[in-house]
Amino acid sequence: MEANTRSTGRLPAAFLTPGSSSFVDFLGHHAPDLLPGNRTLPPVQGAVQIPHGTTIVAATFPGGVVLAGDRRATMGNVIAQRDIEKVFPADEYSAVGIAGTAGLAVEMVKLFQLELEHYEKIEGDVLSLEGKANRLSTMIRSNLGMALQGLAVVPLFAGYDLDRDKGRIFSYDVTGGRSEEQGFAATGSGSVFARGALKKLYRDDLTAQQATTLVVQALYDAADDDSATGGPDLARRIFPIVTVITDEGFRRLTEAESSEIAHAVHERRLEQPDGPRAAIL
Repeated sequence: MEANTRSTGRLPAAFLTPGSSSFVDFLGHHAPDLLPGNRTLPPVQGAVQIPHGTTIVAATFPGGVVLAGDRRATMGNVIAQRDIEKVFPADEYSAVGIAGTAGLAVEMVKLFQLELEHYEKIEGDVLSLEGKANRLSTMIRSNLGMALQGLAVVPLFAGYDLDRDKGRIFSYDVTGGRSEEQGFAATGSGSVFARGALKKLYRDDLTAQQATTLVVQALYDAADDDSATGGPDLARRIFPIVTVITDEGFRRLTEAESSEIAHAVHERRLEQPDGPRAAIL
């Protein structure tokens, strides 16, 4: 796999050998040491402070799905970064939100993006949403050794299913166990509070605009009770990353759009600090 400076320009034999359409399998066979899960950690004593990403939320609506995340990364009780990005496009019709060890999570997302692109080029077709969810599950499972050492990655995967014509959400545990969520989902340290907000406010007939407002409300509630989750930072103009995936593909809301929603939620919270109230019956 190393570069050959005396090469005539032809690809190494490994690239020309028929095999799996999985880039992870290809890398595992020809250069396994490059896979994150195969690295050996150096021995350490005591706790190691590493930046962690926190809360990710998602909600479906007729015609698509919304995936959003706050911007705070923490290192113990310290804010390590205020504007980290936790939501990334996986391909044209899907996205991944990361929670857990930030560095490993970002690396896993990049490898997942490459995995889907490699499959499409080899097979000449787009992998189904179910197949994408399964591929991500395998990648998370390969990181189990590091997860057992405290370096866990627990993403949330969402996308538009072209076969079923609807948005779908998948959550995972550290072993790669996959579950499809109905309606909404949350992961990360503030997920308990975010899920409570989603549970009370979610409806099956939300518009795309209402769904984007809903996930920002949920992140606001998470930040209200979880110190590791960052709320909208109006002074620094740092707002949640909100993405919408429909049959037209992946779209990330612009800063102006996210700002408008965050300011609207904040203004209402000045009157109702605990947020909107759901009907009792």
